[in-house]
Amino acid sequence: MKKTILNWRYSILLSVGFLLAASLYSLSSGSSDITLKDVIPTLLRGSGTPEFSILFDIRIPRILLGFAVGGSLSLAGVILQGMFRNPLVEPYTLGISGGAALGVALCIILGLHRIFPDLAMPLFGFIGAFAVALPISLINIRKGTVKTEGLLLTGVMISYISSSIVTLILAISRTEDLQGIIFWIMGSLEEPSWLLISIVLFISLTCLVLSYIFSLDLNALALGEEEAVHLGVNVERAKKMLFLIASVLTGVSVSIAGIIGFVGLVVPHFVRMLAGYDHRVLLVMSFLTGAGFLIFCDTLARTIISPVELPVGVITGILGGSLFVYALSRRFLK
Repeated sequence: MKKTILNWRYSILLSVGFLLAASLYSLSSGSSDITLKDVIPTLLRGSGTPEFSILFDIRIPRILLGFAVGGSLSLAGVILQGMFRNPLVEPYTLGISGGAALGVALCIILGLHRIFPDLAMPLFGFIGAFAVALPISLINIRKGTVKTEGLLLTGVMISYISSSIVTLILAISRTEDLQGIIFWIMGSLEEPSWLLISIVLFISLTCLVLSYIFSLDLNALALGEEEAVHLGVNVERAKKMLFLIASVLTGVSVSIAGIIGFVGLVVPHFVRMLAGYDHRVLLVMSFLTGAGFLIFCDTLARTIISPVELPVGVITGILGGSLFVYALSRRFLK
């Protein structure tokens, strides 16, 4: 037992180290030449210099948003994979991202993002995400029982329907609206509102605490629902709460940052390779590692062909997809 706890501590320290390294790399990388040793003196000198504005208005908000969104998507992935006992399930499988994309597409073609530039797109993305999550829940939760297979199948079908409607909107949109929708779908951490960033941070950390309460339930569910019942777990209550937490994490993340793929699918697999299958450590490690992974990918996205910035979803797709193939090949070899 002592050896296990010691391994958990080393694993979490490794995740914290990776997160800090990614954050420092992001803080000192960009078109402006600000080195690590210049960061603290620049912040202490206060506002009034271009370097302070670059750090305080661009790089630090992106790091904080990357921390919240990357951690949320990865945490949602661990919860859903544990709940469905399926390693291929990710936050976007349940159609919530499709609903958010549909909400933002409607917001853009109706011109509401020009009337309320700061809040319209995140708000419509959030409404779209829960407009999808609600019917999925109502269809598959009957008489207090959650039909997990039904949740998965209904989510996949609603995801296809939402994607088809978004494609239809893209086909009939004007050129300027078309570009806005496509860039939002590909994902970005460029968010100037400190209020929205603070809200996403608060929700992601709150959901991390709430999900940890169900860590032992997730361990029991990994053995099967019947075994979990024999172990004294209130299976239906656990599944409802876990689905709600994963939906909130996914809906909030997608509504503010767009559809950033592979974080919720790849990170949990790598964390399992390092720390094992116990959700008491898996939840925390996945949150920290997912946050560091997204901050690192966002830094690559804005620096790799600077001054042009790539959508962060492109980098997570290429890097995450390659890492996922590597993880699968390692598992098959074993």
